[in-house]
Amino acid sequence: MNGPVDLRNSKPVSVLPPQFEALCHPPLLLPGENINHYQALQAVVFRGLDPQSAIEWLLAIDIAELSWEMQRYRILRHRVLNIYRQKAVEMTLRRVDLAGIAPDFQDVAEIYTITNALDWQMDASAAHDIEAHLRSHGFDQHAISMEIYVQAHEILTLFESLLNGAQLRRLLLIKEFNALRNPTRRHPIRGAHRTASQQGGA
Repeated sequence: MNGPVDLRNSKPVSVLPPQFEALCHPPLLLPGENINHYQALQAVVFRGLDPQSAIEWLLAIDIAELSWEMQRYRILRHRVLNIYRQKAVEMTLRRVDLAGIAPDFQDVAEIYTITNALDWQMDASAAHDIEAHLRSHGFDQHAISMEIYVQAHEILTLFESLLNGAQLRRLLLIKEFNALRNPTRRHPIRGAHRTASQQGGA
């Protein structure tokens, strides 16, 4: 039965046959990305596709690369949401705490608001107090999340586009791989027509 794959238990060693190693160049990882995690994901993809020829290996390498790319986009999107959550807390604090502040005290109050937003991120106890303060004014976690999506709309749209593009390219490569592996499935109608013609000629 199919189940989730635990990459932590995958053997982080390339499974390419020696004669095909030249086809797969070292990955271009971003700071913070782990080569062992990359190789584990790559190994899972290779085992699933079980490529045999050089062309199949080239396709499998690209499929693994796109799978890593999609994972990267999801991780970065999550981190963006966390960054914007602090901004959303800051914006909500500004709405609550700066309302009715005299103009002469606006600058000082703004500094306190920014400091409180930083404390929310760095100090769990401060975060609890700040969230309780916001809830008392009608701003719960759902309201903050809504503020996140309002502020991060453009960049989230960008990540959605990147994910969809990578997913589409991966799907096309998988279809190409399957067509290469099973050439008779490419044009079943054409093949059936050819067979019928041969039988008719006989």
